Amino acid sequence: MAQHHHHHEHEGVALSDAAKVALEKSGEQWTDMRAAIFDVLAGFEKPASAYDIAEAVSKARGRRVAANSVYRILDLFVGANLARRVESVNAYVANAHPDCLHDCIFLVCDNCGQATHLDDDSLSTGVRAAARKAGFSPERPVIEVHGRCADCD
Repeated sequence: MAQHHHHHEHEGVALSDAAKVALEKSGEQWTDMRAAIFDVLAGFEKPASAYDIAEAVSKARGRRVAANSVYRILDLFVGANLARRVESVNAYVANAHPDCLHDCIFLVCDNCGQATHLDDDSLSTGVRAAARKAGFSPERPVIEVHGRCADCD
């Protein structure tokens, strides 16, 4: 039986504020560059690569921002639960509820590139249990399903 609870889905300024609070709780600072990268990431409709984000931040700031700097900040965001990495396409999405930690499942449309994020702890709990049964210590399950979204079907 899946455990469900209500997520407060943040948007816009509320999402940036929630991300700032979550990052500071993890002991990190919310710098201007981190804020700029988070705001750009949150503005994408689809998963964004570090290069997409670097280009958008560079345009907004009027000076070049290196993709490797963006990667470092994205790694920090993933570690602090502000962003999720869609592993199979090497891209990132902002976490709309950074104050809540779950293993997530991505439904990735191979046609349009949209990635829908689902929380289903019952599935990831089973994956973790199977890993432990095999003598493996799971850190974080990565579950992605590729196919076609309802809009493309």
